[in-house]
Amino acid sequence: RMSSRAKKLRDHDINPCLAETDATTKCMDDNNYNKDMCTDYFLKYKNCRKFWHGIMMQRKRNGVKPEMPSAEERKKILESMG
Repeated sequence: RMSSRAKKLRDHDINPCLAETDATTKCMDDNNYNKDMCTDYFLKYKNCRKFWHGIMMQRKRNGVKPEMPSAEERKKILESMG
């Protein structure tokens, strides 16, 4: 059974970097947990977290709720950026 924290991390509306998380985990599994083989995946994950954290802080400053945009909203944000 998954803990509520684990469930939250698997929720697209809560975790904007689910795809990056899964890709990193798969890379680690496929490469016998050799981090050096998965540097690109870790970097993409880190950039994703940094990007959405910035959006979240901006929304917090502006009093926008929820602070983390839903999966649908995030898609629109990314599309508007090209």
